[in-house]
Amino acid sequence: MEVHGHEEENVAGGGSIHIASEGFLRAARAERNLSPHTQTAYRSDLRAFEQWMGRAGIAQLDDVDRRYLRRYVAYLSQRGYARRTIARKTSTVRSMLRWAVLHDLIATNPADDLLTPKLDRPLPRVLKAADAAALCELPPDDDPVGARDRAVLELLYGAGLRVGELCGLNLEDVDLRSGAIRVTGKGNKQRRVPIGEPAARALRVYLSDARSTFMEDREFVAEPQVLFFNSRGRRLNQRSVRSLITKYIAGEGWASVSPHALRHSFATHLLDGGADLRAVQELLGHESLATTQIYTHVSTDRLRAVYEQSHPRA
Repeated sequence: MEVHGHEEENVAGGGSIHIASEGFLRAARAERNLSPHTQTAYRSDLRAFEQWMGRAGIAQLDDVDRRYLRRYVAYLSQRGYARRTIARKTSTVRSMLRWAVLHDLIATNPADDLLTPKLDRPLPRVLKAADAAALCELPPDDDPVGARDRAVLELLYGAGLRVGELCGLNLEDVDLRSGAIRVTGKGNKQRRVPIGEPAARALRVYLSDARSTFMEDREFVAEPQVLFFNSRGRRLNQRSVRSLITKYIAGEGWASVSPHALRHSFATHLLDGGADLRAVQELLGHESLATTQIYTHVSTDRLRAVYEQSHPRA
């Protein structure tokens, strides 16, 4: 994460860690369309760093050196933080110090060569194609809630949406004539994603027979443009989506399935079917191809399993 502040910050006496942190947070907020959750995480990371440095008697940026940074990483490890959390906290501090260099608050970034614990990169869970299809068909489509839930599941798996992207969909984002939806992803970047016939059919049923019932008898529907409503006539949220999946798999004897598992399955099944990696990157809305490449490992593992089960010399 890098933030290059274009607006000049008030850094009078700006050798302070606190003032630099505030300037960095303002620049990040202004230049990168950060979610409230990400902003809160950055602020929390920097406050924790500032407090630890304060206990060590360090309040000025000039006094922050690699030795203290290594001690801070060791402290986080001793506190029992997960490797991924330590990596995130360290990345936030490194980015703040890089911002400070760009604004001439310090000459060099003491965190540039700072080593952090290596991250284990667990492979995402992937459903078998038959199981993913069966999950999508569990909700009954002859009642409003079931019709909504089937459309939700078909889009998560059939379009590979993040759960937040799905919850953010509005009615105008759906184009059933062309069989596509407009998705607003991270950083408010939009992409157009095709949907298959099962998802299109589920959406038609929901839009024609079910959606209006979620808006009935409501004194006030705050967002009439919303695609998916909850029972109170408000936008369906991420927690509700997770809950509805849990509800449907409860009687099936399956292990826990997250909304993201359906996205993982979407990508892996595309690659298993011969899709180009860059096309999958576009469909998922990944900025970097490296992020998409994890799914090639999943597919390779599946090929290995098929080989070991099927080849006489395996």
